[in-house]
Amino acid sequence: MAKALVVDDSKAVRMILAKILKELGYEVREAENGKGALEVIEAEKDAVALVLADWNMPEINGLDLLKRLRQKPELSSLVVIMVTTETGLDQMMAALEAGANEYVMKPFTKDILVEKLQLAGIHP
Repeated sequence: MAKALVVDDSKAVRMILAKILKELGYEVREAENGKGALEVIEAEKDAVALVLADWNMPEINGLDLLKRLRQKPELSSLVVIMVTTETGLDQMMAALEAGANEYVMKPFTKDILVEKLQLAGIHP
């Protein structure tokens, strides 16, 4: 079973994403911010295959988390999808240029998330 990490400072959003991912067969870990996400990834080593990260979070935001993940060659195959209220083209381009595999705008549906997972090549 593939492991997914949901990173969002909103517990409600984490719960919604975790529920969807579990329905899709993922084992889910959660973190409240980028700092917590880095700790989970370090503890889980190569086990995490997918990260869904919010942009606006305390301590380490989603874009900075993405940049830190992309600096680690051993995480080059890690799929990172930004899930955020940042809907501007500039933000979307910044995330994609920093290495995001896909970009999901809140609010989202299960169908939208599944489509983005398929586009990222991580879900059939």
